Amino acid sequence: MAGSGVARRGAIRRRNALTGYSLLAPSLFGVVCFLLLPVLVVVWLSFQSWDLIGPISYVGLDNYRSVLTDGVFGNSLLVTLVFVALVVPIQTAIGLWAATFLTRGLPGSAWFRTIYVLPWIAAPLALGVVWKWILAPTDGALNTLIGQRIEWLSDPSLALPSVAAVVIWTNVGYVTLFFMAGLLNIPDQVLEAARIDGAGGMSLFWQIKLPLLRPTMFFVLVTTVISAFQVFDQVYALTQGGPARTTDVVAARIYYEAFSAFDLGRAAVMAVVLLVILVTITLAQQLYFRRRVTYEME
Repeated sequence: MAGSGVARRGAIRRRNALTGYSLLAPSLFGVVCFLLLPVLVVVWLSFQSWDLIGPISYVGLDNYRSVLTDGVFGNSLLVTLVFVALVVPIQTAIGLWAATFLTRGLPGSAWFRTIYVLPWIAAPLALGVVWKWILAPTDGALNTLIGQRIEWLSDPSLALPSVAAVVIWTNVGYVTLFFMAGLLNIPDQVLEAARIDGAGGMSLFWQIKLPLLRPTMFFVLVTTVISAFQVFDQVYALTQGGPARTTDVVAARIYYEAFSAFDLGRAAVMAVVLLVILVTITLAQQLYFRRRVTYEME
């Protein structure tokens, strides 16, 4: 009897495992075909020489030597780092500030929530075209409004901050949405207990709400850093990497290398370098937040 019971439980576990894997199969298929396989293809291409037309030839590490000693690619990395440093802190601060007001139940909050999200769900390339008209030096809406001609996109000192401002405007709704969810998930009992203990508005935010937002902060920072490193649409629509390569971010450099210079091998190496940077930063963020994140409250 004991042996038959063990065999029956083993059969049930195998059946449950088979059912679970069957339910996971569609997602695993998507991950393998649309995530893992493309990464492997890019890594393979990084060791090849191909111009999209002729035959593919193996060149070993020549592409890596060429890219890693290329000053143009080094400039793209530097521009991208400066761009990320501009975008991520500002849009995170604005999103957190907006979320604190939109979760207070003030009149018109529902309308503002919708308005905040609209730029994020719109096509980035289309928004880039609209902002290029707004920032145009002669008949642009912004220069007309302020009554002064400013070369927002053709001045090397203003081009990157202008592109960063457009990206921040586009993505701040995304950041606000997640911070709102995190704030609304804080139990009212915790906030009420803090108020009874004498916590005011600022101390309530800094000592209670902000620490409890660490899981949301972790998610927002990881996703926005990845998004900022991969920005392409707005750069392509606004400046196409100019002027004087001051907005030549890595994603745009990969595109131009692949489809303007027709060198898929070098473009693949740049993509691999970008992947390594993103994985390293994500792991560093995970290590930093690992002991500071609480997902459950008792």
